[in-house]
Amino acid sequence: MPGLVRTGRYIRVNQPVPVLMYHAVGHRPAEATYGLSVSPEAFAEQLELLGGGGFTPVTTAQLGEAWRSGGRRPLPRRPVLITFDDGYEGVHRHALPVLAEHGFASTLFVSTGWLRGAHDEGGALDTMLDWDQVRELADAGAEIGGHTHTHPQMDQLDDDRLHYETARCRDIVADELGTAPVSFAYPYGYSSRRVRRAVRAAGFAQSLAVGNALALPRQGPYAIRRVTVRRSTGIEEFERLVEGRSIARNFAMDRALTKGYAVVRRTRRAVGLIRKAVG
Repeated sequence: MPGLVRTGRYIRVNQPVPVLMYHAVGHRPAEATYGLSVSPEAFAEQLELLGGGGFTPVTTAQLGEAWRSGGRRPLPRRPVLITFDDGYEGVHRHALPVLAEHGFASTLFVSTGWLRGAHDEGGALDTMLDWDQVRELADAGAEIGGHTHTHPQMDQLDDDRLHYETARCRDIVADELGTAPVSFAYPYGYSSRRVRRAVRAAGFAQSLAVGNALALPRQGPYAIRRVTVRRSTGIEEFERLVEGRSIARNFAMDRALTKGYAVVRRTRRAVGLIRKAVG
């Protein structure tokens, strides 16, 4: 990894960390999730590469604690985060056995209103986990984080709805698992200063965006960047991602689209506020 500085078994706190963003894991995912899915075979091959390459998966909470400690709680050598968004059933069916085989930690960010069970409000894109499966993942060592209640574009919400989406998600996870979540991930990767303040006010200690870059402490605890793992991500490209090579080139189009859509979202938000004021 470029610029990596190692001290014995540990890594200095200011060094970049690859944070991998997964969604669905399955043989035949729904069309809406296909592009951001990976096959079970690809996932197993990717984790084999991490293990063979000497990487040590940590949770999002562990990363946040290490960065806040200023080095008093150093990260292990070659840390990597394996994260899953939304809460698709294939994470339990296909990913959990592979994670367990390698003894790897991970973080699952759940949209509580999408999961099967008493809090289900519909709208999910594919078959979702139920709460027994979430508990099994937690018991196996996965950190369970928040991902809102109904998976909205958070920067388009008014303050009341923003509070509801973060607090409702937090409270449901706490009730179902007995422990309040401390990590959060923004649906679609969208956030703003106002959104980040709301996530912090809800009690989350760190939050993940997308950004398609390696994570660094200077990004701040509420804008930690991740790299996207897709159906089209071959093993050679995956190796480059975790090694921090050619990320800017691989995601050049994504970054251009993200910047353009950020302008669209800000304009949409402003128009909505004006309409509300004059309505």
